[in-house]
Amino acid sequence: MENQELLKTVKERAEVWLSEQYDETTRAQVKEMLEAEDKTPLIEAFYRDLEFGTGGLRGIMGPGTNRMNIYTVGAATQGLANYLKEAFADLPQIAVAVGHDVRNNSRQFAEIVANIFSANGIKAYLFDSFRPTPELSFAIRELGCQSGVNITASHNPKEYNGYKAYWADGAQIIAPHDVNIINHVNRIKSVGDIKFQGDPSLIQIIGEDIDNKFLAAIKELSLSPEIIEKHKDLKIVYTPIHGTGVKLVPDSLRNYGFTNIIHVPEQDIPSGDFPTVDSPNPENASAMAMAVAKAKEVEADLVVASDPDADRIGCVIRDTDGEYVLVNGNQICLVLLNYLMTRNAELGKLTGKEYVVKTIVTTETIKRIADANDIKMYDCYTGFKWIASVIRENEDTARYLGGGEESYGFLAETFCRDKDSVSAISLMAECLAWAKEKGLSFMEMLQDIYVKYGYSHEMGISVVRPGKTGAEEIQQMMKDFRQNPPTELAGSPVIGIKDYLTLEAICRKCNEVKKLDFPTTSNVLQFFTADGSKISIRPSGTEPKIKFYMEVRGEMATRADYHDAEKKALEKIALIRKDLNI
Repeated sequence: MENQELLKTVKERAEVWLSEQYDETTRAQVKEMLEAEDKTPLIEAFYRDLEFGTGGLRGIMGPGTNRMNIYTVGAATQGLANYLKEAFADLPQIAVAVGHDVRNNSRQFAEIVANIFSANGIKAYLFDSFRPTPELSFAIRELGCQSGVNITASHNPKEYNGYKAYWADGAQIIAPHDVNIINHVNRIKSVGDIKFQGDPSLIQIIGEDIDNKFLAAIKELSLSPEIIEKHKDLKIVYTPIHGTGVKLVPDSLRNYGFTNIIHVPEQDIPSGDFPTVDSPNPENASAMAMAVAKAKEVEADLVVASDPDADRIGCVIRDTDGEYVLVNGNQICLVLLNYLMTRNAELGKLTGKEYVVKTIVTTETIKRIADANDIKMYDCYTGFKWIASVIRENEDTARYLGGGEESYGFLAETFCRDKDSVSAISLMAECLAWAKEKGLSFMEMLQDIYVKYGYSHEMGISVVRPGKTGAEEIQQMMKDFRQNPPTELAGSPVIGIKDYLTLEAICRKCNEVKKLDFPTTSNVLQFFTADGSKISIRPSGTEPKIKFYMEVRGEMATRADYHDAEKKALEKIALIRKDLNI
């Protein structure tokens, strides 16, 4: 009975899309789904509205209320425009910046966004073609905009697209604006509420001028130009994996002084179909395979990549046996923050007012390095809007050195307020030159960090549960972990639990409950064991999956202990996975 009621509701919602308000192609596609024997595609497309969450929209492209299309994008933009007119009612001219990635339909969606803003009397600065996400953040600040929109689904599969909303500081939106915008978007009840007919006089195309300013600002982050000059011929293989990074990353590396940048020609071709990879995600070894093959061919010193919207960085280095190995997101963050903190100390630039930021699921080794250098470290929620929030709070009182998260995102600057692979890749190459000057390979530099601060091994595990039933299963998993938390993991007692939904930290050893000092709640659960392991569990806010973040600790007396420490860590992670049944 319940399924019949759902199908009845879905059909009623879909039939609205057969009206003349919708374009002919959309009507035909919806009609086909209604008439098909298998009603699964119809249900998935219409069983709910694609939710405009605190990060915007992200979903599979196609017709339907639960899909990314011109109507869901239009409703989101109209709602945002209505809120901007309310929030900035005293401004004579509200302005926004609009960017997009290389995905199918991204340019069309971006133009629709610009048209709707202009139809509402809001000036829209529209990039002339695809650009990295961080450049959109930079443009908002540079042009004095009140908001911005980037059309991107980051590293999701090719079927997806997304809509990221930004505020005047160039950061993705947080409270109170997130809830206010969501309320305004939810008030858009029909296509008739959306002003699609743009005003060309309020749309200004931007491009090369912003590129040049952004690249110049990134160049100012360099701490070791003299060292780069000595090692400028380092062989650096770079791939944009068919994405936006091809626009700026090679130029930024050249700006820094590197002269030997080796491309992967097939992947320099921008394409929303990402034809050479199964998934355009630099976290995956398969996405880096062509770049690694090129590296072996030329005996490269470093392999770097960016994801389709060029906010995430991928990295491959040579190990002590000369083999190319993937560097994980925790290690990228660890190495870059170690470089920025250590190099600033070497140059005598530390004043006692510096700080770094990491997310709660990122390696705790970063805190050890910060403490050793008397640098304050902030923990924040996953997502660079929270790192940006920490920057905003410390704007006039302290100096930001850098911040990052385990999911391959890093930000070394304040002139942009979202993760930035353009600056991160440039600094990663500089970091390698700095290591070379000390007679170290990249792997030796990483191993020395572990010898000095203790070994840590991190692993991310995602359990994918798509669709309506998947979302319900993920909710139940979180409920079960809260109601029946483990007493031990891999044979080590669980001595602490942090629940960011209730903002409570439970100390089992001392039988105390303390309040966590965070700006809002979040559906994240953490378990801490007596032997130093940290297990974080959180449903993804943008993808149909629940994520498990594992961090286990060990000791390394010398570089030679690295492989033994790694082996023991992997054995411990296997036991934890068994205990958690994942």
